[in-house]
Parts: sequence; structure tokens; C-alpha cells
Amino acid sequence: MSHALLEKTSLADSPLLPVVGQDLAAPLIQGGHVRYANLDYAASAPAVEDVAAHLNEVLPFYASVHRGAGFASQVSTSVYENARTIVADFVGARPDDTVIFTRNTTDSLNLLAGCVESILQARGYAEGRSNVHGELLYLDIEHHANLLPWQKLPHRSVVAASSIESTLARVETQLRAGNVLLLAVTGASNVTGEVLPIAQLAALAHQYGARIVVDAAQLAPHRRIDLAASGIDYVAFSGHKLYAPFGAGVLVGRSDWLDAGAPHLAGGGAVKEVRLESTRWTDGPARHEGGSPNVLGAATLAKAATILAELDASDWHSHEQQLREHLVAGFQNLDGVTVHSLFSDSASYAECGSIGVVNFSVTGYDAGLVAAYLSAEHGVGVRDGKFCAHPLLNRLGLPAGSLRASFGVGSRREDAQRLIDGVAALLRDGLGWDYVVDSGRWVPANDQRSYPEWAPNTPGTAGAAPCFTD
Repeated sequence: MSHALLEKTSLADSPLLPVVGQDLAAPLIQGGHVRYANLDYAASAPAVEDVAAHLNEVLPFYASVHRGAGFASQVSTSVYENARTIVADFVGARPDDTVIFTRNTTDSLNLLAGCVESILQARGYAEGRSNVHGELLYLDIEHHANLLPWQKLPHRSVVAASSIESTLARVETQLRAGNVLLLAVTGASNVTGEVLPIAQLAALAHQYGARIVVDAAQLAPHRRIDLAASGIDYVAFSGHKLYAPFGAGVLVGRSDWLDAGAPHLAGGGAVKEVRLESTRWTDGPARHEGGSPNVLGAATLAKAATILAELDASDWHSHEQQLREHLVAGFQNLDGVTVHSLFSDSASYAECGSIGVVNFSVTGYDAGLVAAYLSAEHGVGVRDGKFCAHPLLNRLGLPAGSLRASFGVGSRREDAQRLIDGVAALLRDGLGWDYVVDSGRWVPANDQRSYPEWAPNTPGTAGAAPCFTD
């Protein structure tokens, strides 16, 4: 075997990039500590170390932007506006596309929904009337962020088929029926990790006179995106999934709809002129960025985008795919574990496949109980619930929820193996501790472990908000 091949096959043994907290010690319920195996990247990914270092570089210059004459304000303005250019390059934006910084993907999609509503109203649409002015079309597999904003507008949904090929045919049937203004699709399922053929979907939308928006919250941290090459009209994603802290999101896309929409946040910076009884709004990104912007969030998001753009694409995908294949193979060797998927042809369909997300369930055990057990007894963090995708979980026959393991650039094979070993021990030996339901969540009974002294609660403390809808 060649040296190059050996390097490729061992990529998953180590993190692809160092991340903050990669050696975090997690306390075990039975005593002692173990390195925390973070398999919840799809919810919020840890910051890449170089992103955290960049934050420390920028922080001394943190100040107001756009209207400050001081040195720090000028530097902060430069950092903030340059972040737009970096993000635009990261997603292959067209020269006339607009980059708007938001709170997160959900905020981005709600912003676009507001613009679409303004366009419909300009065409004579009124809520409650029979719509003849344009409808929204979305799949039934969407995260709530790419479903709920469209429900307040005239809309149709497409039930995804058991194959990508058949799903594309169903989408085309709805587009051919006419009157579709915008097709809203996920780039990669946040539940199963399966990637959709977004370039083909964009071509179909355009063929029938519609535009397309892609929820890339899961896709952007794992795959290259190129708006110009793929024909995507709008893309939305979040910094907290892209290895950047501070909760910044972004919406990138064609400017005409964004300039036509009502301002997303009415406030300072979004205006040309204000009188006591009227306002003239500005155009461009500022139109939707009322109030003081999240300068540090934009700066760290842009830094993360720069780092990911510099990764060797082959190494990036191989690292992730090796981890996913290792976990799936390990689960397939365990009687009582089911790995869930949507499409029979996702692995073979061109430009699809799956990102580093594996959805599974353990026969005879509530998903929340398994997650609590893995954390308390094995130091493994996974997600459980319905992943803000209730229609899809119901479709998969999992109305009570399931489990999700997700990887990223800081993951290593040992993390996946620890999860496999933990589930195997559960199936072989059962629970090693008593667990109770507290505030809607399974927790270890009589848990004496504590958080760091600066954290307000300890594990198992009542009062945490129940997570019935995740």
C-alpha cells in the first residue's frame, strides 16, 4: 500500500482541524473523568482554535460600526464589511448578490419570507384570499426553520419519495402545475445527513419560472457551495454550525427581492431619512440590519469560512466519510440498533451522499434515556428528540424521536468507537445507573457531579426548559 493511501485511510484517526475543547474532561456518573466525545456538531459545532484566536485579535478593536470616527470604530467597520466579501467568496456569490448578516439560519429564512410576502402584496395578494399571485413550495423533510416561515404564505408541500430520483419527479410535477414563486429546500437533512441535488433542483425551479432558496445550515460546514455555478438564488446558514461562536447567521442572494422587502428590523442604520410620521428606508444589506450589528459574530463566521475554504476538499470529505462509515458499520453489527435514512439511492446519486450525520434508534429504549446514559456513563454527547423536523420524524415512524450522532473537523475515530462501545454495553448489560425524568428530560438519579463553579446549575437540577420540540 502506498504512503499516500495510508495517509488517506488514517485521516479519521485524528481531528482534521484543532477545535476548542477537543480535550475537555467529562465527569462520569460512576466516578472519574473521560475525554468528552462530542458527537453533536450538527446542533452547535465547537469553535476552531484559529477562529478563537482571531476573536482575541479582533476583540481589543471592538466598537461601533459605520458611523464612528474613532480608530477602533474604523477598524471594526472594516472587519465587519470585509466579512461580507469573505462570505460572498465562500459561497460563490454573483457580483450583484447581497450578503446580509442575521442572528442565525432561522432569522435568515424569516427575513426572506418577509421579502416574499412584500412581493406578493405588491402583486395584490391579501391574507385569506384565494391566491393567484405565487406560492411557496417545500419538501416535507425540512427543518422547522425552512418550513414555518412559509406556512403563513400561500404554499404547497411535496412528500419526498423513497428515492432522490422520484422526489425530483414529484417536485417537477408541482412546478409544472405553475404558480410557484419560490422553491425552499434543505441542502442536507439535519436528521439523516443525506444531501440533496441542489443544482438539479435549481435548474428545475428556473425551468418553470421559480426561484430557489437553500437552507444550508447543515450543508455549509461539510460541502463546498457555489451559488453562481449551481444556480441557487438564495442560501442561508449559521456561524454556530460553521465552527464560529456568537450566533451570527447569513443570507446571501439576489438583491432585487431583498431590496423590495419590508425591512426585517425597523431601527437605526436601516434608513435614509426619518420624520415623525414617515420613513424612507435604505437599500442593500443595511435595509435589513437595523440596530447595532453582531460585529464579532460576523468576524468569526468569516474567519471560519476562510479556514474551511482553504481545506483540501478530498481530505475534508474523506475524514468525515471514514468516520461515518465506521459508525454505521459498527451499528450494523449490533442487533437492536437501527440506522434511519430517507433515500434508497442517496449513496449512488451524483453529488449527493451524506454528510457526517447518523440517525439511529435502540430497540426497547427511549431516545432521551439512551442519550442521558451515553453522556453519564460514557462521556459521549449525542442529540435526541425530533430535531425540529416533526413531519419527517413522523414520516419515518419515529413520533417519539430518535438519536443523532454528528461529526465535524474536530472529530476522530475514537469518538465514533466510544459511541459504538457504549451502545453495545447498553444492549449487553443494560443501564448501569438509575435514571429519572426531570423537567421533561431523562437525567441520572442522585447525580452528584457538578458543573464548573462559574456555571449556575448542576446536572439533573430541575428548572431547565423542557426540550420537547428539538
